Amino acid sequence: MNIVVCAKQVPDASEIKIDSSNKPVLSGVPQKISDIDKNAMEEAIKIKDKHGGKITVVTIGSADAKERIKELLAMGADEGMLVVASDNIDYFMTANLLAEAIKKTGEYNLVLCGEASTDLFSGQIGPRLAAKLGIPQLTYAQKVDAEKDKITADRNMGDTVVTTESTYPALVTVTKEINEPRLPSLMQILAAANKPINEVASDELSKETPLVETVELRGVKMERKNVIYKDDVDESVKELVNNLAKEGVLRG
Repeated sequence: MNIVVCAKQVPDASEIKIDSSNKPVLSGVPQKISDIDKNAMEEAIKIKDKHGGKITVVTIGSADAKERIKELLAMGADEGMLVVASDNIDYFMTANLLAEAIKKTGEYNLVLCGEASTDLFSGQIGPRLAAKLGIPQLTYAQKVDAEKDKITADRNMGDTVVTTESTYPALVTVTKEINEPRLPSLMQILAAANKPINEVASDELSKETPLVETVELRGVKMERKNVIYKDDVDESVKELVNNLAKEGVLRG
């Protein structure tokens, strides 16, 4: 079973500050692998443990993303591929680059992605990539059963769970509920330094240019209502619950 895991280097959201003009300050913020991509990596390891094979991590980013790839190599991936690209790429270009990079890895059975990245959380890359590769997609998988000739996924569709199956090759996007990513041991972290990471420039894979330009990023402005309940505790709780329901925070 040859598995490709698509992973993204993102800013650590817990370290991001918002300035006085309501813009996020990204300078100096440490980078990490998007959390849900680690769930995809964990699932890939479980499938490899069951069927054997190889796991390749593909990442698009700056040259320093190699350090982030090593985190996934330490978890259990066999090799990595880094597509070096500028920050000025959109979903269209990202899907193109990932598709071409995956083709360079050779024959594959399964592509695993997080349902969305923890920085932009658009959920677009998995479906766009499947379309570029011309393979079936099973999105929002909260449980996966990879058999020899097919893969079955329980897909979280909000109000219901849909079970879908596909033959290989296929692309699966996973949710964070699917598993708990493992923490590599010190020996695994040291061994990751000897695993290969192939580097390729983005213009070697695709001459496409972005269709969307990001003009600026702004934080979501939120103002507190500062409602204080001073009545009897039981009455205050009822009033609080009613007000939360009116705001749409609570449902029936």
